[in-house]
Amino acid sequence: MFFPHPVIEQLDDTQVATWDTHFAGAAHERPRAIEEGIWRRTQEQTNADQSGWSEDEHGRRRVVHYRYRYDIDYTFPVPRLVLADLYLYHSVLAPAAEIEAYLKRIAAWLGQGRWRQKGDTTWSKGDLRLTITEHDEHPQDERADRDTPAGFRSVDVVILSDEFEVSRTVRQLPWNVLAGGMRIKETRGEPTIAKDLSELLQHMPFMVEIGCGSSIEAGVPPLHFLHEVYRVTERKDNSLTQSHRFTMRPEDDTLIEEMLTDPTAKAGQLTAMFKTAFEAHPTQAHHILKELHDAGHLVGPVIQHNFDLLAARAGLSECFVRRYDQKVPPVPFHERAKALLVVGLHADRRAVQARARALGMKVFFVDPEGLMENGEFKEYPIEGARDGDVVVRAGAIEALARLKELIGKRDRQPVALKS
Repeated sequence: MFFPHPVIEQLDDTQVATWDTHFAGAAHERPRAIEEGIWRRTQEQTNADQSGWSEDEHGRRRVVHYRYRYDIDYTFPVPRLVLADLYLYHSVLAPAAEIEAYLKRIAAWLGQGRWRQKGDTTWSKGDLRLTITEHDEHPQDERADRDTPAGFRSVDVVILSDEFEVSRTVRQLPWNVLAGGMRIKETRGEPTIAKDLSELLQHMPFMVEIGCGSSIEAGVPPLHFLHEVYRVTERKDNSLTQSHRFTMRPEDDTLIEEMLTDPTAKAGQLTAMFKTAFEAHPTQAHHILKELHDAGHLVGPVIQHNFDLLAARAGLSECFVRRYDQKVPPVPFHERAKALLVVGLHADRRAVQARARALGMKVFFVDPEGLMENGEFKEYPIEGARDGDVVVRAGAIEALARLKELIGKRDRQPVALKS
């Protein structure tokens, strides 16, 4: 595999302008040309249904961290969107016998993929570099004073593009996330179920928090697409509503096998999310939000969980909160905001809604709370809806188009003259 690796072979002028305006540069709270993801899976009694924990099966751990840098390449007659740099970190902790068998398979995959050994623990293929490190006690466990289960060992695999500098801060991120502990699922209250957002008219101006719902409407894959690419869960169907088991055993983990045997083919999957997000366009929902902002009904930046920049590309400012360097990143709540409208977001992982309620803001949700599967509606409830909140079970486009209509109808009402 060679770098820069093409993602889109030919960009038109509009796409180049989109890149230059929204993705290039570093004048943001995060670099927009970087795609990053972290998963840490542990095998504990509290997550037994997903991790396969039992009295006899416990203690396994799997950490996956990727960080990619994209750019526009002008070395060909036409500009191309390329993957400029790649960093993929994979760490697994398991019984020693499983690790030993895993290392033998890795050796076979290296041969199958025609990697060239450069040292005792390093290999190369094209512009990729690979390092394998075995541990009886992982340095991060020693650092955190975490016990290693008796008879367990770990192995780290690092794959990165040649000369890509990955800082210690970046390398430390997944372990900081691990130290933060498991996320405790929120307890749903009894929100009011409403047919539309008419009550929001009594709580204006409002702010908005956006999850993946509006991006899915724009054709961007949901998060479980990445779970499949990085083999985070054992998915046997396309259900969003089921609780899928984590990939915990090294023998069930195919990510490293795919990367070692044919990294160029796997790269198409690794870059698919960013490619689709870049090619997507703001939907009617994003444009309605811009209209509401221009009219003064929507204030402050869009509190954004997605890296597709669709709200920004519709002309709105964004505050990106899906971050790993801050578990609860700051949110610039507008002093005039009376409500928070949450669109297509199922779990309040950054405590945005909780902080809004503490400020006296009323919380509204727009979400179908389910999806059609094989002709049958499967419920997918919002986790964090509380007593006093309002839930409108609709998609973003439908609900926001109706809100715009309601505001227009209100503003066209004749004003009663005082006698």
